Amino acid sequence: MRELRRLVLVACGSVAVGLGVLGMFLPLLPTTVFLLLAAYCYARSSPRLYEWLLTNRYFGEYIRNYREGRGMPLRHKVLTLVLLWGVIGFSVVAVARSWWLRLFLLAVAVGVTTYLARLKTYRPRPRQVPELEGSS
Repeated sequence: MRELRRLVLVACGSVAVGLGVLGMFLPLLPTTVFLLLAAYCYARSSPRLYEWLLTNRYFGEYIRNYREGRGMPLRHKVLTLVLLWGVIGFSVVAVARSWWLRLFLLAVAVGVTTYLARLKTYRPRPRQVPELEGSS
């Protein structure tokens, strides 16, 4: 039973990683939620996959910053909002035919924008260069 639980958590975590990666390119798909879900699943099923996720060069730092309460870099916030409003704006104008679908898309955009605006902005500290002894 324990092995089945582990396999289910690894499978769910892997699907969540896949959806999180898709979310990096599709504005309506939330990246953070899926990557945090993957971290949860991997932490309870596979230390190796959990470590891989947190040290991954593409989204490891992103997950660590979010989980540790540091927030999201301003550049990522701006890029996310530009992509979000661009895709939703196009969808509202050119794709969605019904008023309720347009309203729903706009509500999603407003909700995500509000969430990102309230999310702490991460500003990395500049690296300190150690002083050499004897230099003036």
